[in-house]
Amino acid sequence: MYAASAARLVAQLFAVTADYAEAQDAVQEAFVRALARPGRFRQVDNPEAWLRTVALNVARSRFRRRIRLDRLIRSGRLAGAERDGPELSPDHVALVAALQRLPRATRETVVLHHIGDLPVAEVAAALGCSVGAVKTRLVRGRQALAGHLAEPGAEQFVTGRSNPH
Repeated sequence: MYAASAARLVAQLFAVTADYAEAQDAVQEAFVRALARPGRFRQVDNPEAWLRTVALNVARSRFRRRIRLDRLIRSGRLAGAERDGPELSPDHVALVAALQRLPRATRETVVLHHIGDLPVAEVAAALGCSVGAVKTRLVRGRQALAGHLAEPGAEQFVTGRSNPH
């Protein structure tokens, strides 16, 4: 299961979190939780979807904790640390930066559908919302990304359609 899913899950979480190490940690934690209860994990209908949900929940929890830590650092009572990450292409960095400008729910929807390659119904199930909400978020997300990615041809990249004008 790890060999088949880990890299794909890390890529999806990286697009959501914009932090490669955080994405790796969240996915690793999801696998640790699966291993902690192997009987329960074997009963799951879609193990990768379960792992994705757990990893997203881990990332959300850590994000909330990070906000609290950032407040503490800004207060001057604690010093911050430098962050290192892997070398990424400028296009990849631009896409992740544009994704970070989207509202969390929209970003998660776009990532799961376009990067995770999940059908709309699976995205709805993973995020606990309706299919209509997923479709609305995808339309709004694509429009926002087209605006954020200011390079010529960005709209074609984001929507998958070319603009004849």
